[in-house]
Amino acid sequence: MTDAIVKNLGPLRLLAGTWEGDKGTDVAPSKSRETETTGFRERIVFSPMGPVNNHEQVLYGLRYSTTVWPSGGSEPFHEELGYWLWDGAEKQVLRCFIVPRGVTVLAGGTVEPSATTFELSADVGSETYGICSNTFLDREFKTVRYELKVTVHDAESFSYEEDTQLQIKGKAEIFHHRDGNTLRRVE
Repeated sequence: MTDAIVKNLGPLRLLAGTWEGDKGTDVAPSKSRETETTGFRERIVFSPMGPVNNHEQVLYGLRYSTTVWPSGGSEPFHEELGYWLWDGAEKQVLRCFIVPRGVTVLAGGTVEPSATTFELSADVGSETYGICSNTFLDREFKTVRYELKVTVHDAESFSYEEDTQLQIKGKAEIFHHRDGNTLRRVE
């Protein structure tokens, strides 16, 4: 990773590297569409990249992959691929990712370059920070809102709280699919 790229990552600068956490909690719909809580461990790899030039816009970012296993389990139950991007001129952090269940999310938020805590969100139907799902998920488990809060504690640890809000078919209330973990740098 070059110093020039890291210097231009704004609030993402401390996340470059490989991270692991084993005390995560996942509150998700069970097979019966009720609530199920699962402990998990995860590994996230953030690789610096950039610049990405969109005419006047210049983005720097982190290409990332996440793998999540149930505590004590050997088979992953969740994976993601995507990018965390920093638009310094607009003071925007963007997270764009795909989950292999057939969901894509582009979340964003306004963040100061030196921030160590920031929040991103996306809403279904938004033309800027939005959510797109396959037909099954749209019908049965429609993601209507995504919220993420990240706190970088220091160069060696960060935590996140994620709330993926689902409209489950046949349920009147929104289901809050919540995930959270604290990760430590391993590389």
